[in-house]
Amino acid sequence: MHINPYLFILARPPHHIVWNYSNHTQFELDFHYSKRLTQLITCPELFDPNSTVDQDFLAASIITDEEIPTPEWGWDDLSRIFHIGTKNLPQEHIPQDVHEWAVQYLAHCNEVLSTPAPEPNRIDPHNANLVALPVCKPADALKGSLATALINRKTSRSFTGQSLSLRQLSTLLYLSLGYLNERRGEINLSIPLGMEARRSSPSGGGLNACEGYVYVQHVTGLKAGVYAYSSDLHALSLISPLPDEPLGKLLCGQHFINTLPVGLFITSRFDKLWWKYEHSRAYRMAYVEAGHIAQTFQLVATQLGLDTWLTGALTDDRVEALLGLDDSPEQPLFFVGCGKGDGQVQCQELMALIQHKDPSP
Repeated sequence: MHINPYLFILARPPHHIVWNYSNHTQFELDFHYSKRLTQLITCPELFDPNSTVDQDFLAASIITDEEIPTPEWGWDDLSRIFHIGTKNLPQEHIPQDVHEWAVQYLAHCNEVLSTPAPEPNRIDPHNANLVALPVCKPADALKGSLATALINRKTSRSFTGQSLSLRQLSTLLYLSLGYLNERRGEINLSIPLGMEARRSSPSGGGLNACEGYVYVQHVTGLKAGVYAYSSDLHALSLISPLPDEPLGKLLCGQHFINTLPVGLFITSRFDKLWWKYEHSRAYRMAYVEAGHIAQTFQLVATQLGLDTWLTGALTDDRVEALLGLDDSPEQPLFFVGCGKGDGQVQCQELMALIQHKDPSP
C-alpha cells in the first residue's frame, strides 16, 4: 500500500484536517484516526484490510493500493501545493454550450449579489482629509505611441531622487488605478449597479480588487508620507509619515532604490475576490491583476520620460504595518516605482564588483 503523495495535514484542534490538494477533498480526523494515519505513514505495510479505519483511508484515497506517480516539480513543496491545489476548478456541471454557460453564470452572479459586498478595510477616503490631484487629461499628458512606450520601458536601478511634479503623479495614478471618467457613461445591462467603475487594466470579475498606496519621498507640492489612493475620487489621503528606516528596508534590503521619489504598493482585497469566487484559484487572479496594474504604471511612467523599477520582494510584516494592514484580508503584493535616473540596469555598487573596481568615490 502507498500513502497518497498529494496530502497536506493541518492542525485544527482538537482534530487534524487531511487535505488532498489534488482532488480538493478534505477529511477531519479524530485522535484515533490521526494516530493510525501516523502509523501508516511510518510503515504503509501495516495496512490491515480488516480494519474499518484503514478501509476508510482507502476509500478516501488517503491510502492507495497503487503508487501514484509524482512528476518532477523543481520548486519547493509549498509552491507545489499552491499550484496543484488551485488547479481544476470544482464544477458540479460543466456547461456544454454557450446557453448553458450564460444560465449558470447569471445564476452565480445573482447569488453573489444577494449578499452585500465586503466593506473596505482602509479609512473611508470620503471622510478623510483629502489631497485632490490635478485633473488628468490623458491626451494632453502623454505623447507618443504605445509601441514607443513598450520599446523604451526598462528596469532601472539608479535614481537621482529628483522630484516629480504633482501633475505627473496625478497622471500615473489616474491611468493606472483611477476609475476612468472617460468610461463612466458606458451603459451595459450586464454590469450590476454599483460595479460600473472601470480602470485601464482588466480586473477579475470586474471587482477592481486591487488598491494602491503611494510612497512619496519627493513630489513637488506634496508632503512626504504614505498615502492611500482613492480610485473613485482621484485623491490621496495621508495614512502615515515616512518611516525612519529607508525604503530598501521595506523591500528586502534593495537599498539602491532608497532615493526613489515615488513608489506604489499594490494590494489586493482577498475578501472582495472571495465574495464572488469562493475558491482558492482566485488567489492566482490577485497577482494577475496586480501585474496588469504594474505594467500600466510603467508604460505611463515611460511616456512621461521617467525611469521605472519594480519588485515582488517585500518585507511583508513591515509593509503591512506601514500601510495599516496587519491581520487584514487586504494584503500588499507588489511594488513599482519611478523617477529620474541614468537608466542603468544595475546600480554602480554592483557594477563595480562585476568590473572589480572600488565603488567608493
